[in-house]
Amino acid sequence: MIELPRALVVLLTAAAAVVILAGVQAVGSIVGPVMLALVLVVAVSPIRGVLERKGAPTWLQVAVPFLVVLLVLAGMVAIIAVAATQLASIAPTYSDKFAALAAGARAFAAEIGFGTDQIDKAISSFDPSRLLPIAQGLLSGALGAGSALFLIVVLSLSMNLDAPAFTRIIRVAEVERPELHAALTTFASRTRRYLLVSTVFGIICAVLDVIALYIFSVPLPLLWGILALITNYVPNIGFILGLLPPALLALLDGGFSTMLLVILAYIVINVVVQSFVQPKFLGDAVGLSTTMTLISLIVWAFVIGPLGALLAIPLSLLVRALVIDSDPSARFARALVSGEAPPQGRTPA
Repeated sequence: MIELPRALVVLLTAAAAVVILAGVQAVGSIVGPVMLALVLVVAVSPIRGVLERKGAPTWLQVAVPFLVVLLVLAGMVAIIAVAATQLASIAPTYSDKFAALAAGARAFAAEIGFGTDQIDKAISSFDPSRLLPIAQGLLSGALGAGSALFLIVVLSLSMNLDAPAFTRIIRVAEVERPELHAALTTFASRTRRYLLVSTVFGIICAVLDVIALYIFSVPLPLLWGILALITNYVPNIGFILGLLPPALLALLDGGFSTMLLVILAYIVINVVVQSFVQPKFLGDAVGLSTTMTLISLIVWAFVIGPLGALLAIPLSLLVRALVIDSDPSARFARALVSGEAPPQGRTPA
């Protein structure tokens, strides 16, 4: 057997990855719902396990997890619809406040000797009234995404129906393909733990953010708390995405000082919870280094879109399970992805 040079193997692997990602991007409208359905089914699989151990009939093992998935999907659509409606109702009321803020910025620039041209350009590029068509588009997109939502529901039902048989297949694979069994089992457990920890600490951050916004009298605090919870699933930059809308409203509603207070409160809350407390509970459950997490976010957001940003970690865990963890000879690749030193010893042939 001819052994290819390592450099050629790396180049071929990179080329194959580019081709596969381009293909995934071409059918991203299908891949996104499929992966969301898969992640939701994996998340509720412990419910099915409990029902199976208690001797519940098969139809109940399918129906209960599927109903939980339906509730999650209904909640997601409702949140988007309510957010768009509230934004549409509040955006036009800030045009006058924005004009007054712009006038104050021009006066301040004149006092310190700066020209107003750059400020005028920045002001002309943004108008709070532009939030209205954006909100209306978001609302129509949420309510008009019946085909995608229908696809997710059908896929979730199909996956739940196949789950008992798939579980039996995985148990057989434990004997015949132990590496693949271990990889898929690890993927499922890490995904569930990641979702659980992110949800719990996302709720904690959201509650604290809502309290801070109530204290500073920022409009729609509950809406921004829900946004903070959703963006908590976006690694690395989710905190910034959840901060921008309330900070902007704080500037328009309460002035520059209120905006600074909101930014400071968000930074304190999220840094303490997400940087010091959450890692102690999450530990190495993700199995991805900080660099790989950021790369995953960039790649999946580019390939699938916003849904790819939300599912960046589960998608990367699935790729790691299928490509790296199932291959006993890929221990150095596993170390590069996770950032952990490989065990000592010769790589298996």
